[in-house]
Parts: sequence; structure tokens; C-alpha cells
Amino acid sequence: MQHIENISKLFSRDFVENPMIESFEAGVISLVSGRLVACDPLITNDMKPFKVSFPKGDFTVIVHKERETGCIAYVEIIFGKETVTHWEMATTDGQNIADLNDNEIFGYPVQSGMGCFMDVDTQDKLNLLEREIYNKKGDLFMGIYEEFFHQYFSGGEQYAFLNPDESNTGNIFAFEAGFGEGFYASYIGFNAESKPVKIITEFIEVAG
Repeated sequence: MQHIENISKLFSRDFVENPMIESFEAGVISLVSGRLVACDPLITNDMKPFKVSFPKGDFTVIVHKERETGCIAYVEIIFGKETVTHWEMATTDGQNIADLNDNEIFGYPVQSGMGCFMDVDTQDKLNLLEREIYNKKGDLFMGIYEEFFHQYFSGGEQYAFLNPDESNTGNIFAFEAGFGEGFYASYIGFNAESKPVKIITEFIEVAG
């Protein structure tokens, strides 16, 4: 598959060496259960976690921007320093890569312009927060973006770490998704023992 070949060229090493990409270490995401969700947090808050189990703990997040536009092209979570030996498209329960045609992908739709990574436990906390705010405000409820996300993006930020439950370490890494609306796939890099070393979501394809 062409996308995986390009992802492999760009991200199989410890660093990205491409003049069209500018990379930033954004911070640390905390995964409580290791069951990772990628979604538009404003429209697909019930997205299933990926089938692959990831390590629990705190992990570095790298943002890769397309240098020409300044838009976020890729978001990467690094789970280890082992050599990546192979890549696979990330799937959720009920998805089978063998069912795809050559140019088809599994991924998630973005309508709000925002994508995210979070643990499924944090997803539950976000949904609980939304219900609590709605129950408290009723008809005055303005939606979860205005009630929660807006404070982190009001200054024009492209990405932010958010915690929907301060009593829990799990957080959300939310960010502007490429050029906005679209359908975006994630890819997992595995080591020789088939353990996940990193995961990448692609929003703008940059030739490797």
C-alpha cells in the first residue's frame, strides 16, 4: 500500500529527515489502559479503540508540520526506541485490512477540524464531563467545544493537552487536523517482536 510505504520511509528512523517537514516535541500523553483512541473528539466521541494494545504510561508526542503551509501533517506517539521493522494500518474491532481495495483506508472522519489521541479511559471521562456540564447548564449548554476545548485554543494554538478529569492522569492530545475536514488513517510501527514502537496519524501526505 502506497501510504504505508511512504510512512515507512519517513518515520522508521528515530528522526524525520525531510525538507518539507518541520517537527516539534509537543509534550507527553498519559495512557491509563493502553487502549488508544484516535478521533474527532467533537463528533465521534464514541469511537472504538484500536485493536492493538499499547503500553501504559507517559509517552512523547511529536507534531510534524508541512513547512510550506504550517499545517499539521502528521502526529506521532513514541512508545519505545527499538528499531521499527514493519508497519500496519491501525484498525478497530470489526475492521479487516483484507477487505480494502488498493486506495482505501480505515480511519476516522473529521468535521470539526480537530483530531485527537486519547486513552479509552480518558474518552469515558470526556463523555462524563460533557454529560455533567449539560445536566448542570441545560438549555444554556453550548457544546463541548465551547464548554471545555475552547479555553485551550482561544489564542490560536494548533494543539493542546487537555485533562477532562483532574483526579485522573489520563489526558487528551487535541490538534488541528491537516487542512480540516477529511478522513484520516493511522499507522503503527512494530519492532521485530511485533510490539508497537510508534503510531502515526497522517493528515497531509508528504512524499518521503
